Amino acid sequence: YLSSSESLEVVSALKHSALFRADQYSYLLYPDRRLPLFTEKNNIPSEKVRGSELLAMLVADKETSIVIRDTTGGLHFHGSFRNAGILESALESLDYDKYGHLVRKEKAMILDIYEKIFDHQSFTGRSGTFYAYEGLGSIYWHMVSKLLLASQECYFRAVDDGEETALSEQLKEHYCDIKAGIGTYKSPYLYGAFPTDAYSHTPGNSGARQPGMTGQVKEDVISRMRELGVNVEEGRIRFDPSLLSKDEFLTADDHFEYVTVAGKTEQLSLLVNQLAFTFCQVPVVYTLADRQEIEVVFYGADVLHIPGDTVDLNTSNLIFSRSGVIKLLRVSVRLQS
Repeated sequence: YLSSSESLEVVSALKHSALFRADQYSYLLYPDRRLPLFTEKNNIPSEKVRGSELLAMLVADKETSIVIRDTTGGLHFHGSFRNAGILESALESLDYDKYGHLVRKEKAMILDIYEKIFDHQSFTGRSGTFYAYEGLGSIYWHMVSKLLLASQECYFRAVDDGEETALSEQLKEHYCDIKAGIGTYKSPYLYGAFPTDAYSHTPGNSGARQPGMTGQVKEDVISRMRELGVNVEEGRIRFDPSLLSKDEFLTADDHFEYVTVAGKTEQLSLLVNQLAFTFCQVPVVYTLADRQEIEVVFYGADVLHIPGDTVDLNTSNLIFSRSGVIKLLRVSVRLQS
């Protein structure tokens, strides 16, 4: 809905807003706020009482089914009312001969006073009343991962739209900044749990809480695959790892273990300046280079050389269908940083 420049304004403003929690270097679901004390709730303003003939008459008659006066003189709606509908029923149950004409005259006004005091329409559930379970002061990690994915989409849109490099680079910086606040990139001490585990939320007074396969995992997988450069356009696989850092490539030889389409566990030897992952169970090996090209290695040693960054439609379909005829992809990538 926003242009690339407007999106940049939003993510820039977020960092300097009440949503940013500096100790966790991440973002709250809602700005934190102070909840009213019990004695600050359900207090009918004195001017509202003076402006209502019915309330004044009920107080004078010591009729307590609607309002109750406390020992300090304060006036409150009856504590059994859970909503305006119950209050309305109570008003209509008053002695008709004595109060009926005032009920007809002031019912709407009294219901309005009730709603203004309790403001039910602004109730947001646990996020506005609890201090945990995604409540006040809590970071809700699924939402942070949604923010990460959204900022990533904004970055790639800016690139695809040919926006100025400075603008897209700033969006990239914000993406990396948001990512740095997610648990995977923190110490156990700061995160308060195993950093690679998915947790629901982090309350304001403790580390991460409520472990489990949260919705965060889905967004993180999507953003990570796109960060690795995997994109599908008109049925063709295209590799655009412009969000990937050179720091992620190996600094010493290593190996990569994976499970093939046939269910066999195999290993690939990797060299310095390489990294590997699987896509549809086909290994993809990135190598830092000064050019962009792809080698498709088939079982049987046949190799298809593809210049550029896009796998053709037929070969892409072989990968999508897990045909088992492709052994691996070698992708030479050129990164700016």
